Amino acid sequence: MKKIEAIIRKSRFTLVKDALQEVGVNFFSYWDVTGIGNEKEGHVYRGISYSTSDIQRRHLSIVVNDGFEEATIQAILKSAATGNVGDGKIFVSNIEESYRIRTGEKGGDTLN
Repeated sequence: MKKIEAIIRKSRFTLVKDALQEVGVNFFSYWDVTGIGNEKEGHVYRGISYSTSDIQRRHLSIVVNDGFEEATIQAILKSAATGNVGDGKIFVSNIEESYRIRTGEKGGDTLN
């Protein structure tokens, strides 16, 4: 099993959620976050300078069976990208085990 964490633009969340559902990812957790990025310059919109490192982000936490890893990553990459600095990051880590609390069963079937 893999844990896929993605930090994306908050404005792209609906597109990412829909793309994930299309590839069969029906459950994940998310929360709003703010962070600091690498960009040193701000953008000017209507005469006001904005720092793109302070744009609101959404952090997604998704656990999938190994067979869904690539489809999940590709869905996020395609739906979250704007082509601009600050589109986000994806992190992948291994999950040793999972348990369904209600029944006590363990393993990859608990993700369904």
